[in-house]
Amino acid sequence: MARRLIPSFNRILVEKILPPSKTNSGILLTEKTPKLNSGKVVAVGPGARDFDGKLTPITVKEGDTVLLPDYGGTEVKLGDKE
Repeated sequence: MARRLIPSFNRILVEKILPPSKTNSGILLTEKTPKLNSGKVVAVGPGARDFDGKLTPITVKEGDTVLLPDYGGTEVKLGDKE
């Protein structure tokens, strides 16, 4: 059974991009290297409404790559994906 998460209002759904474990030349990277928290936008909500009731759309689109804060957002685990 396939499930789909649809964000509401001005929320976005981001899938984390795992950093590579080795470089193109074959050098293995240790886990102590600083991790860059980035992700790919999977779904985008319609946007937020202002005081006049007008819809303000979100500037990111599906497929964009974004940076994630260390201590922000809500982590969701669906199946084996995070």
